[in-house]
Amino acid sequence: MKTDVLKSIKETEEEYQVMIRDAQAERKKSLSDADLEAENMVQKAHKDAGDYKIQRLAEARADAQNRYAEIVREGETRAEALAAQGNKNRAKAVEVIVSRFKEQLHVKA
Repeated sequence: MKTDVLKSIKETEEEYQVMIRDAQAERKKSLSDADLEAENMVQKAHKDAGDYKIQRLAEARADAQNRYAEIVREGETRAEALAAQGNKNRAKAVEVIVSRFKEQLHVKA
């Protein structure tokens, strides 16, 4: 009977050793899986950040191009307005210059 009890204890101890080894192996696997998942998450975050940066740069470029086009349109509109105003006053200005020139001619003659 004593040997049966010792044999039973030894078998139980071996079963517990197997359970401990299995638990340690499962722990290592879980840690490895968690490390791999964390690394994947970091890589995805880097990729997402890069994609967001590219998207924001494209939006900023488009905004800058739109603002540039708007400034050019405003400049062209101003230039046209100044040219129109100059053309409107040109005849009067030519007339004034010609009259002053004639005056100068008469003064010297």
